[in-house]
Amino acid sequence: MPKITHTSNLFKNIFLLELPQTTNFESKVHLKIQLLKMKKLFLFLLISYSSLAQTTVLSWNIENLGKSKSNSEIAFMAKTITAFDIIAIQEVVAGYGGAQAVARLVEELNRKDNSWDYVISDPTSSSAYKTERYAFLWKKNKIKKIGRAWLEKKYNQEIDREPFLCTFEYNKKQFTLVNFHAITKNRQPATEIKYFKFLPLEYPDLNLIFAGDFNCPQSHNVFNPLKKMGYQPVFTNQKTSLKKECDLTDCLASEFDNIYYNTARIKVTRFGVLSFYKEFDSLKQARTISDHIPIWMNFSIK
Repeated sequence: MPKITHTSNLFKNIFLLELPQTTNFESKVHLKIQLLKMKKLFLFLLISYSSLAQTTVLSWNIENLGKSKSNSEIAFMAKTITAFDIIAIQEVVAGYGGAQAVARLVEELNRKDNSWDYVISDPTSSSAYKTERYAFLWKKNKIKKIGRAWLEKKYNQEIDREPFLCTFEYNKKQFTLVNFHAITKNRQPATEIKYFKFLPLEYPDLNLIFAGDFNCPQSHNVFNPLKKMGYQPVFTNQKTSLKKECDLTDCLASEFDNIYYNTARIKVTRFGVLSFYKEFDSLKQARTISDHIPIWMNFSIK
């Protein structure tokens, strides 16, 4: 698409266009219709151009992503996430089958229109029972990975599953995703999350975006230090984990998954969740995919 410059002036000039003086009624009607079509076309082009400066990130805790996932389940996941640009995945199985499941998912995505790449973390430093891997997937024709991704080792004694960081570039601007899966609610995840306030100071030159399963609602005071630094949650009062059985139409249990971004550097234009479980006859069937729903945001970098 050609580069559009001075869009505000073009927009103003197009919408200030007037009909030429004519006494012919049919000519006036014809010209008015043509002018309305021109204005609609320009508005469409303007919106399309604006969307080029934005990208989408999706975060999903895919429960036990490993060899137990069937080909049909992998295909369902690919169909669910294919519209997004970058995918942050938590709960990849650390042992045999985990990395292979991510590769299978990417292979399925590559059967569609886009070309995808991916990176998988080493196993986290947690105990053998709780250790996991993380993964990032991205569209190569839109997103560029910068440098190497890394597990944050500085607080690996304090954080059971230390976060996985990766820097990406879009539209010549960079941002670093912090992919995280906290310990369970009954083990007090706030004892881990409190160390996140040190990461913006640790990496002052990085544009950090925290995404994942925090097992903790955004209203918890453990997030206050980050909020004071300008980081805000994308979601408020949004439940993201699945119940074992629906209570009438209420199938979501807890407000665990979220994305935190620096409002001084990031502009969020749209966001939402994907209620994939509605495509299944029961929650039991849906939970073979995951016990969490994906969350996403559309954003631009200031």
